[in-house]
Amino acid sequence: MRTRLISVRFGSLLSGLLLALSATALAAAPQASAATGPAAVAEALKRGPVHVDPRAEAQLSPADADALAQKIKAAGKPVFVAVLPATSEFPAEGLLSALRAQTGITGLYAVRLGDGFSAGADPAVMPSNAVRNLTDAVKAGGPVDASTQLNTFVDQALSQAKGGAPASWGTAGGDAGAPVGALVALGAVAVVGGGGAYTLVRRNRRKKEEARREAVARLGVVVDEDITAFGEELDRLDFHPGEPGADDAMRKDYEQGLDSYEKAKQIMAEVQHPEEVRGVTQALEDGRFALARLDARRRGKPLPERRSPCFFDPRHGPSTEDAAWAPAGGASRTVPVCTADAVRLRDGRDPAVRTVDTERGPRPYYDAGPAYGPWAGGYFGGGILPGLLMGTMLGSMMSGPAYAADSGGGAGYEGGDFSGADYNPSDFGGGGGGFDGGGFDGGGGF
Repeated sequence: MRTRLISVRFGSLLSGLLLALSATALAAAPQASAATGPAAVAEALKRGPVHVDPRAEAQLSPADADALAQKIKAAGKPVFVAVLPATSEFPAEGLLSALRAQTGITGLYAVRLGDGFSAGADPAVMPSNAVRNLTDAVKAGGPVDASTQLNTFVDQALSQAKGGAPASWGTAGGDAGAPVGALVALGAVAVVGGGGAYTLVRRNRRKKEEARREAVARLGVVVDEDITAFGEELDRLDFHPGEPGADDAMRKDYEQGLDSYEKAKQIMAEVQHPEEVRGVTQALEDGRFALARLDARRRGKPLPERRSPCFFDPRHGPSTEDAAWAPAGGASRTVPVCTADAVRLRDGRDPAVRTVDTERGPRPYYDAGPAYGPWAGGYFGGGILPGLLMGTMLGSMMSGPAYAADSGGGAGYEGGDFSGADYNPSDFGGGGGGFDGGGFDGGGGF
């Protein structure tokens, strides 16, 4: 009797689910076909992360579009990409906000419009300064083909975007609506295969956890070297609070140096996420400036002004001047440097650049990938480094967690949540002027 009751309940549940899925599919199909312009793009993006207008397939082939979509889905981030023709149907002004409003999903939206490109995001997913830096980075150096540009943007964005993929992506694939039969079959699988879905979720969480631990471990090596180097600086200073000539100002500087050293060690011992490393390097930078003041007081010299650390290696201490420098194959820019590196540059020699271990061997930190963004962010703050590193591997990543000073939630919605039109368009930040600011172009230099 108990077995029969369970069977009846299961059958009722399955029948109800299949009936609901069939009704939803039949009702949704004509609506999708009726949509045009931004509305059609929005409907497509609800079903999958990449939409290519048929008139723009020469820019991004179906195979390339599918590969890009699979990359985004595998990362599980709310990143939306559209490739559209530059026609009156898609006016640049207001296009980005219109797509966001009509899609109704909190996320990061990137659009290739003709040969132009721009992006925008809800602050809960990526702060506006991050989107601007990322967009400027993919535009730097001039126009490129759509596949290269979009893959570059997506590769960088996936490591920074917050939140998860919208649930609607799991109901259909690509831009075409799924047949009713497929949805019915999917419903049946969902009923009897819930255990498999739960296993998949657990596996994805496990992978993310492993990636987090690996990132913290990689940063830990570099940060431990910095903490050790700062401790050696304290020893070399050989200051004693009671030594002849020591005054309260000197003792205060020395105390601040010691406090920064202990603070850096304490924070690093408690770090659980990569972005938390920023607090360590901030503390070390504060400590180095305190020691620079102490050294100047002991020598009877003018106190140094507060400047950024040496761009080439923060362990060199506060910078003393600005100098012109260009990375290999990149444009020249002005960077803060220590006295020793300034001399090297004037003599035509290479500066003493901080290198870190990578799979390709030792590389300058700015060519070692996004993992070192939080480390650099603590030293250089939110405003200076993106411009200094434009055109390098790390440059476009400086707008990640270490630079998310203006990040915040959007009406309580996180990435991938359906918010409808319940968002503030003025908070929906974009790159390089975006669509709405008229800054929609195909590229440019530094």
